[in-house]
Amino acid sequence: MPGGSVFFVFAIVWPPTMLGWRILPQRLTATLPVTAFEVVDHSLALAEATNALLRSLITVTGDRGRAQARSADERRQLGKRRGILDGIPYVAKDVFKTEGIRTTAGSKVLAEHYPQEDAVVVRKLAEAGAALVGKANMHEFAYGATGENQFTGTTVNPWDQRRLAGGSSGGSAAAVAAGIVPFALGTDTGGSVRVPAALCGVTGFKPTFGLLDSTGVIPFCWTLDHVGIIAGNADDVSVVIDSLTDLDVFGTNGSLDSLRIGIPKGWTSVLEPGVRAGYELAVAALKSSGATFHEIELPEHAESRTVSLTIQLAEALAYHSPLIALSDEKYGHDIRSGFVLGQQLSAESYVQCQRLLSAYRASFIRHFETIDAILTPTCPIVAPETGSSRIPVGDQLLPIGNALTLFTSFFNLVGAPAVALPAGTDDKGLPVSVQLIGAPGMDVAILELARHLEQELART
Repeated sequence: MPGGSVFFVFAIVWPPTMLGWRILPQRLTATLPVTAFEVVDHSLALAEATNALLRSLITVTGDRGRAQARSADERRQLGKRRGILDGIPYVAKDVFKTEGIRTTAGSKVLAEHYPQEDAVVVRKLAEAGAALVGKANMHEFAYGATGENQFTGTTVNPWDQRRLAGGSSGGSAAAVAAGIVPFALGTDTGGSVRVPAALCGVTGFKPTFGLLDSTGVIPFCWTLDHVGIIAGNADDVSVVIDSLTDLDVFGTNGSLDSLRIGIPKGWTSVLEPGVRAGYELAVAALKSSGATFHEIELPEHAESRTVSLTIQLAEALAYHSPLIALSDEKYGHDIRSGFVLGQQLSAESYVQCQRLLSAYRASFIRHFETIDAILTPTCPIVAPETGSSRIPVGDQLLPIGNALTLFTSFFNLVGAPAVALPAGTDDKGLPVSVQLIGAPGMDVAILELARHLEQELART
C-alpha cells in the first residue's frame, strides 16, 4: 500500500454519543502500540458494557476472540504477521455460520443452532488473523430494514438511543458506530448494510453480487443477497475488501478531472432538509474535484420495489417452508406475514419479475457508456424513532421499510457495487449519508471514489 504498512491503532476519545468513553479505529503508518490481546480484550469489555443498552450483539464470543488474539500475538513475536487484519477484532451478523458458536439469524427458530463449520467469509477472516468478538443482532432472518426484533431485542442507535439503528444488519452498524469494533460483516438484500450504516453514521459497502462468497450464510433471497462490510470509513472498508479478495484495491490513483456522475431523475425531490444539505455538500465536493453531473433515468421506485419484494418473498418462502412445518409458532409476526404474502404469489409473477431483473441489468449497464458512477442519498430520512410505522417522505406517508430502502433496493436488483458514506449531520445532530454506485465489477473504482469523497468531505 502507498506510504508503507498501515495498521489499526486505537485511541480513547470523549464522547460523541451518550455512551461515554469510546474506542475508535484510526489508520496510521505505525505498528500496533498494544498487543492484539489487549485490543481484543478491550473490545470485548466494551461489548459487554454496552450491550444491555444498545442490543448490538446476540452472542459475545469471548473465548474465540481471545484465542485468536493470542495466536496473533504469537505470530507477531515470531515475525510472521499475516497482514493488516491480524489481531483486529470484528463482529459478524448472526446470519454467518460460526463453528460451534450459536448462529440464530435473530430467530427463535434457530435458537439452538450450532453450525459445524464457519461461513467462507468468516473462515477467510480467521485465516487473515482477525478476531471474532461477537455475533451481531439483526432483523429476524434479515426480513426488514428497521432491526426491530421481538426475540433478540431491538438494536438502538448509538447517536440517540430513542432511535433505530436500522436493519437488517443493525447490530453490525451499531457495534462499529459505538466503537466496539473497527469493522463488521453484514448482508444486504435491499439495503441491509447501507441503511443501518447511514443511520448510524458509518460506512457500508455492498460489493458486486458474488464478490464476497455467501457460502455458509443463512439466506434470505439467493438472487439478491450480498455479503457486505461495515466500517468507520471508506479507507477501512477498502482494507477489509483488499484482505478478503484478489482485488488490488489500492493499486490505482485515477483523476477525477473527467469523472462523469449520474444523478437519477427525481430522486432528490423528497429529502429531509438535513439529508438534502449533506447530499448537496457531496455534490459540491465532487464538482470541486472536476467531476461533471448528468441526469439519468432509473425505473420508478414502486415498480422496482414490487419486483424486489416478489423475488424476495418467493425465495424466502422456498427456503423456510421445511422450517415452517416444524416451527411456525416460533417465527415473529412480521416474517409470518411475509410468508402469507409469498404463498399468494404465482409462479408466473416470479418468472416475470426475474425477466424484468434481466432487463434492469441490461439497461443499467448501458448507462455506464456515458457516466462513470452514480451519486444518490442513501436514505431520504435520518434515523426514525423506535416504534415508527409510517414515515413522511415528500408528500407521501410510506411504510418505514419502504422509506428507508427507497434509494437502496434497486442496486441489489442489478448487482452493482454501492457504498454508503457519512455526509455530516442534520440540525438534531443525527447522521446523514450519501451513496456512490458503480457498474457491476467496478468495485475498485467505486471504493477509490468513496475514499476521495470522504477526504473532500472531511475538509468542509
